[in-house]
Amino acid sequence: MKFIHAADIHLDSPLHGLSAYPDAPAAQLRNASRDALRQLVDRAIEEEVAFLVIAGDLYDGDWKDHNTGIFFGQQMGRLRKAGIRAFVLWGNHDAESEMTRKLTLPDNVTVFSHRKPEVHRLPEFNVALHGQSFKDKAVVENLAVGYPEPVPGCYNIGVLHTALEGYTAHASYAPCTLAELHAKGYDYWALGHVHEFQQWSGPSTIVFPGNLQGRHIRETGRRGAVLVTVEGGETRVERLYLDVLRWEAVAVDAADCVTIADLARKIGQSLEALLTVDGHVPRTVRVTVTGRTPAHGLFFGRATQLRAEVLNQIGIIGNERLWLEKVKVATSAMDLSHGETEQLEALEDLKQILADAAHDPEFLALLERDLKPFVGKVRSEVKEEVPLLSLARSGELTALVQQVGPALLARLAQGE
Repeated sequence: MKFIHAADIHLDSPLHGLSAYPDAPAAQLRNASRDALRQLVDRAIEEEVAFLVIAGDLYDGDWKDHNTGIFFGQQMGRLRKAGIRAFVLWGNHDAESEMTRKLTLPDNVTVFSHRKPEVHRLPEFNVALHGQSFKDKAVVENLAVGYPEPVPGCYNIGVLHTALEGYTAHASYAPCTLAELHAKGYDYWALGHVHEFQQWSGPSTIVFPGNLQGRHIRETGRRGAVLVTVEGGETRVERLYLDVLRWEAVAVDAADCVTIADLARKIGQSLEALLTVDGHVPRTVRVTVTGRTPAHGLFFGRATQLRAEVLNQIGIIGNERLWLEKVKVATSAMDLSHGETEQLEALEDLKQILADAAHDPEFLALLERDLKPFVGKVRSEVKEEVPLLSLARSGELTALVQQVGPALLARLAQGE
């Protein structure tokens, strides 16, 4: 017997972080969650699974219009034609009280009640599914403790949308512990809410499949669902990668780069290596340049140039599979240990002056006075490309001096 466990589909949720860029893949951004759901249904039909479980947050909140529900109905209709049932549990984003628009679901779709935990039995597969939907967005009580005892002789599946213990990055909805879930005596727990894949073994197999499609740069790497195979009393979990646009964070060490061209080629190599795994899946990439490098001063304040260089590398590799979200420079300067003695002494003196200036109220007041008119005249697109301007605009002048100082020293050390 096989079934698919998915969660956190967030159907029609927008993807964030690319819309401001003219080269953004608008159509793929707009349709990513739908395309991922379509692939989920494709895989369920291909695998001839017994049923599909969606453990909360199918939707991303109330629909803007009925088209979201119509699309979901179409996909469930495909499962219906294949003889596959679906069991849906509402989570915090699609809780009963949050949804004002509704459509009649196909008869192969069963939704867990929000009033109390309930059991749905599938005698043909000897399976019992236990679950309770969210009535309200902020469910803070432990729902798991109220789930019924396992049905004797059945493969028991608990479906639950929960923060679980230790996931402080996620709102603490329906909190519970691993020990409580194991103690319930179910064979498998189909969890939702946490967007990263996690699996625990023990008396029960407990799984967060992660979200179906990454939506921003904080949700990097492969995304999808899990295929669960139950055979001979054993439970086997296989990850299914179903995302149609993948977010990636690429760190490039610039320690051995002395020119922008050196860095550009190294970034190109890193991006090309990225496509050796699941090369058919388009990527949205954030590139962070790191390392202690002699070119720290050269890279500093060159956001526009570096972005253009990365876009050029993407064009060389094949821009139909790669899009750039952002380039961040997080390099640091080399130690001032090479050069003429007189030059080193002067640089060390300047280093101390800059360190003192960062905490000198009189200097900072003068700096603010001089920068304020300039920052006010800078075009908005330039402000976006030069992060240091945001420090000047918000009056964080100590941080500004602390960031500019090392870059200035690095350039002077290179004789610029």
